[in-house]
Amino acid sequence: MKKLNIGLIGYGFMGRAHSNAYLSVGRFFDLKYQPVLKAVAARNPEKIKQFADKWEFQSYHDDWRQLVNDAEIDVVDIASPNDTHAEIAIAAAQAGKMILCEKPLARNLQEAQRMVDAAQKAGVRTMVWYNYRRIPAVAFARQLIASGKLGRIFHYRAKFLQDWTMSPDLPQGGAALWRLDADVAGSGVTGDLLAHCIDTAIWLNGEMDSVSAMTEIFIKERKHNLTGKTEKIGIEDASAFLARFKNGSLATFEATRFARGHKALYTLEVNGQNGSLAWDLHDLHRLQWFDHRDEGVLRGWRSVHVTDGDHPYMANWWVPGLAIGYEHSFIHQVADFVNSIDEKAPAEPTFESAMQTEKVVHAVLESAQSGKWEKAS
Repeated sequence: MKKLNIGLIGYGFMGRAHSNAYLSVGRFFDLKYQPVLKAVAARNPEKIKQFADKWEFQSYHDDWRQLVNDAEIDVVDIASPNDTHAEIAIAAAQAGKMILCEKPLARNLQEAQRMVDAAQKAGVRTMVWYNYRRIPAVAFARQLIASGKLGRIFHYRAKFLQDWTMSPDLPQGGAALWRLDADVAGSGVTGDLLAHCIDTAIWLNGEMDSVSAMTEIFIKERKHNLTGKTEKIGIEDASAFLARFKNGSLATFEATRFARGHKALYTLEVNGQNGSLAWDLHDLHRLQWFDHRDEGVLRGWRSVHVTDGDHPYMANWWVPGLAIGYEHSFIHQVADFVNSIDEKAPAEPTFESAMQTEKVVHAVLESAQSGKWEKAS
């Protein structure tokens, strides 16, 4: 089996999730290439050494440029904060590397377009880590929709709720709290949480046409960890929008970090002419399904336990009835990417197709400012 040398940038939560996927994927999936944890890079020399040792990387750097310019690296995986994505991705493309990038693709539409242009010019393979596509129940939902079992789609609704930023004493900025710093994150829950909901919606139901949005910053100022000063907050705590899809269906989306009692509640529901389906991240191996064509006395919602060998990805895991978890979505994404390398078709979403999500995020933020419907494509 050919080796595929991975160069990872970033050692945070996603760095761990990605590293685990690279180490695990070859044990469960038949691959054309075997991922090798060749090098990892981040700014803190002491922490990056500890991370490299723990996850068995062959080498480490405190400058990502050394990793990108390493001739032995085949794939550059960007798992660092949002403000680094564009610069690293463009450099990696110019170096002829395949690129995986955490979501959102960039802080804004302009940066994202530069990344797309650089990758297209270099002709390199790309993919964005929208991992919820790879949860078997969500992938099964796509199969049901694509098969026409729901018929014409009328409604799509999604929400992603958290509560971890509600304390006014929580500072902004720095290693663990960069998501509250507008200069680093670009946007708040729209780019962080709703980007997942938007990507899944486009994958399941097609492109959106227009949106009407509202956002809110509930805590206007926070102490900044890097400056020590109390500074204004530039990213939204909550975001909600209406949408029209190009297929004529209507949608509602909501995300907040101010929903007390919720840590990561991501739910979606799709209503069609013949049936409906629903999914909840807290019960991620189940798909709720309603078929109006059932006999009247038996008609009702069913809970489908998505663990059978005929369900997406599940033939690679345990026997039917035994569930898998969140981390497996990253393993599935690595498997899809690796096995696409010698194929004409890329593993989705590429930088180019992920631009659809970036356009919707941009339109949501624009609409929240203008108070008007904005085009999303």
